[in-house]
Order: sequence, then C-alpha cells, then structure tokens
Amino acid sequence: MERRFDYDLVVLGCGPAGERGAAQAAYFGHRVLVVEAAPEPGGAAVHTGTLPSKTLRETAIYLSGYRQRELYGVSVQLEDAHAAVPRLIARKDAIAAHESLRIRANLAKHGVELVQGAGRFVDAHTVQIAGAEGVREVSARFVLVATGSVPRSPPEVPISEPDVHDSDEVLSLERLPERLVVLGAGVIGCEYACMFAALGVKVVLVEAKTQFLPFLDFEIGRRLEASMAKLGVEIKKGHRWGSVRRGPDGRLRCELASGEMLECEQLLFAAGRIGRSAGLNLDAIGVRPDERGGIPVDGSYRTSAPNVYAAGDVIGFPALASVSMEQARVAVCHMFGIDYKQAVGDTLPYGIYTIPEVSCVGETEESCRARTIDYVVGRAMYADNARGLIQGDLEGMTKLVVHRGTRRVIGVHVIGERASELVHIGQAVMHLGGRLDAFIEMVFNYPTLAESYKYAAYDALGALNQEPRS
Repeated sequence: MERRFDYDLVVLGCGPAGERGAAQAAYFGHRVLVVEAAPEPGGAAVHTGTLPSKTLRETAIYLSGYRQRELYGVSVQLEDAHAAVPRLIARKDAIAAHESLRIRANLAKHGVELVQGAGRFVDAHTVQIAGAEGVREVSARFVLVATGSVPRSPPEVPISEPDVHDSDEVLSLERLPERLVVLGAGVIGCEYACMFAALGVKVVLVEAKTQFLPFLDFEIGRRLEASMAKLGVEIKKGHRWGSVRRGPDGRLRCELASGEMLECEQLLFAAGRIGRSAGLNLDAIGVRPDERGGIPVDGSYRTSAPNVYAAGDVIGFPALASVSMEQARVAVCHMFGIDYKQAVGDTLPYGIYTIPEVSCVGETEESCRARTIDYVVGRAMYADNARGLIQGDLEGMTKLVVHRGTRRVIGVHVIGERASELVHIGQAVMHLGGRLDAFIEMVFNYPTLAESYKYAAYDALGALNQEPRS
C-alpha cells in the first residue's frame, strides 16, 4: 500500500532558493510546506546579506555624493557621517520589510503554507518542526534543503567581541568607526570596504592571497584595485592575519603574520562562509556534509538520500542568489519529473557591488590562455562614451573576449556604473551563440552606456584583422 504524505514537498529555508523552489512545485499543483527558522522569510539575502549590503551601497553613494565628486568642479562631502547611520539602518530595514511581505504574498498566491520554526530530519520522509507553538512532525514525499550559509568563525577572531563583526551583523553598527580593518578581500570584504570608505571611514583591507579577486579577468581586477585605492581603501595583499585582541587603550589590535600590528575601532571578518547544515540531523538520512558544511548533490541537486534534494548556498559554490533560485527550480522539476527546467544555464554572471561595480560572465583572458583558446579582446572606455562623461564615470570599461576563429563572444567584463545591468546584454548574445557582428549591427540608444558594446566590438574587429599572437 502506497504511503500517504502530509505534503508533496517540504522546503527547509525560505531564502531565494527556498521561495523559488516552493513556488515552482506549487505552480505544478503540488502541496508544499516551507519551514523558516527566522521570524520573517527571506534568509540572509533579504535580512543580512545581498539586499541590505546593496542598500547600504546605494545609500552611501547618495549621502556621500560619490557620483558628483569632481563633476563640473563640484565636490560633495558628507558633513556628519554618524548622523547618516540611522538613515542607513532605516532604509535597510524598510527594504527588508517590503521584501518579506512580497515573499509572503508570493507564497500565498501559489497556495504554499509557510510556518516559522526550526526543521530537522527524523527520517528521509519526516521532518520535525520546533516552533513557537511547540514541536510537531510532518511527512513529505520530497524534501528540499535550502538553509543557506553562515559566516565562518575561526578561533583567532573573537566574533563575540562587541566591536568585531562578521558579514551577517556588521550592519548593526550604531556609529561609523574612524578606522575599520576588513579581514578577507573576497567579494563581501571588497564590497563593504568600498561602502565604508565612501562614507569617510579609513579602511584597511587585508588579504592572504597575493592576487586580487583571482576569478576576475586580471585587467578588470587591477582596475578595480586601483579604483578602490583612489576611494581611500588601503589594500594589503599577501598578508596572513593572526590573533585579534583588545589593547590597553580599548582599541582592537590585529596582528599580521609579518609582525605588523593594525589598530582599529571596529573589525570585520569577511573571509568565507559555510553551509548552514548543522542542526538538520543529516545523520538520520545518511547524508554527510563536507568540511565547510556543504551538502553534496548530483547534477539534479539530489543528495545521497534519494528523496532529499538541496540547493543554494548550502551546497557551496557558486553561492549566488541568482543561481540558487535556478538550482531550486531545477531540483523541483527533477524530483517531480516535470519536463521544464532540467539544468541551470551555463552562462552564470557575477555581480560585485563594489565602488565601482564589476560584473562578468564567461571566459577571461587568463582562462583562454590556460585552455589554449585563440581569442582577441575589444575594449570601450566610459571616458570615451557620452553617457559616461555626463555621469562623471571616467574609470569604467566594457571588455569583450571573442573567439578568433568563429567571432563568437565568449566573455563579457564590465567595470563601472551599472555594470551588473549592462553585463546581461553581452550575456544574452553569448547565450544565443551570437557573434561579434551582433553588436556592430545593433542600434543602441544615444547617449547610453550600453552603446559601449558597439565600440568594444569595433575594437575587437580591429584586433581580428591583425596577425594572431604567436
């Protein structure tokens, strides 16, 4: 006799992956329950990470007059940075509240039940939920784990100290520090370093690696590094950190492996996140997370327990909200045999919300050389673009990587204003297998930053007419 379940799908976690996975299943007529441990849905993306940090970025740029600096000889300065903090927090909280309401409305529209509580496995088909109304158990045909990630907390960095922060709670600052040390120059560390520097904080960014954001095209990474230095961020590459402790004067002291001592009022540890898998009782279903808390999955996002799937940050790389949503949709289609989304797209864009923005998709010059791909590049500078001049962005650049033999666009890299929006134009051409000629044939609005694609294409066309590099 076939077992009857309370739900077709129970989703653990209501961040980007959990919400989209639940809605996808409900759209195709399945009974879905979402279990979220936090009081409000949205996960780190809404409450502590993606949206709050981007809200801080836009607010910092606006309040500091960053976009107006040196434009027409006008320099706008933030007179009282501390007075800006309540406005930053208020704006962040307003965005989070609005997004939480949107998520609730979306789930309700699809007929998805949302319950607040901590979920853990009893067995592969049973989830125990501990909430405000007590403990109960529910059964499900399938379970999707979408619990996200948490900041890594090494023993040498005392996160419990009042002035030592991780990336999930750094926005709880009540006052802007005079000096901030950021440990870890990954995406999160670089983003926060730029935001605080724009508000007048003296920022020291420490990175153990010698190359700056090594997954970026090297030229783009160098331009970003130079822009951040111009913004006032002091970057220390190739420096490992040791202990963090409080000195007799009350200031924090971070000792580097070189022996150098960095003093600051506040410290942000932003060197990595781990999967939020602890507490799920994965042993009960025979699933063993890796050393960073990540849950191993196959190509359909199924774990070693056949009816349990996982998606989003809890499975590790690439840990992007945009990709997490698609992973969950694909997982749901596989678990229910829905002939719809069967794989996540192979052109995954990265958006880095530093100042200036950086966004990229596809091959870099370095990856082309490593894979012996014969390529050319084309560049268009914002300084030569009418809209770039109007906006005062003289450092931006659109860069195309083009396969020499086929003229296909295989990489797009943008640094500057609206980079994370502009990259999708190039991504669309790449996704459709388009060639360099597409940009040359297109008519772009004038003046726009998007027009930089045409001139980057002309530049690449010129490179194609030259002799191949030996």
